[in-house]
This record gives sequence, C-alpha cells and structure tokens, in this order.
Amino acid sequence: MANDNGDDARILRLSEQDNVVVLIQSVPAGERLRLDGQELVMAAGLDLGHKLALRAVPAGETIVKYGAPIGSATADISFGAHVHTHNMKSEYIANYSEDDPYEAEDGS
Repeated sequence: MANDNGDDARILRLSEQDNVVVLIQSVPAGERLRLDGQELVMAAGLDLGHKLALRAVPAGETIVKYGAPIGSATADISFGAHVHTHNMKSEYIANYSEDDPYEAEDGS
C-alpha cells in the first residue's frame, strides 16, 4: 500500500516542510518500505512514532517535524535512516513558566 506521494501506508508525513516522516506502525528489521517512491529496507526494527529521514540531512541541519524545528543533526543522516538521539540533538525550549495558566493548580 502506498500514499499519493509514494510512501508506504505505515509512514506519515506530517507537513510538506518536514525532512522526516513518522512510522505509524512498528516495522521489523529487513522489512521493505516505500519512501518518496523509493524502496527502503529497514536496517533495524523500529516502533510506532519513530522518525525516518525523508532525504539526506547533513550534520548541523535543522530537523523539521510538524513543519517546525525540533532539533539538529549531530551527524550526516542518509535517506531513510532512523532519526533519533544517536544522530540528532533536541533544541526544545520549554514554552511554559511557573505561572502557566494551563497547568493544574496541584502541579500535575
């Protein structure tokens, strides 16, 4: 099964600006997927929610998911490679404060 863009049905593109896609189903090692119309053989099994590079991403480049930056590559990442803490660093900046009106009063 493939989506209109040539992606396997187990892959989700969240935004056209993204340079990663997300697995919406666990995929075992050795499994063949279609990503951007190309065949990809999974080097390792990955669980639901993990990211794959939609294209080659050079070290230092921003990783974009949901159309927003989520971190940067700490090493060159090849097309279809797993994108995670071993090859990217988070650049998450908390957007809350102690007086966050959305936080429950009991601190939870």
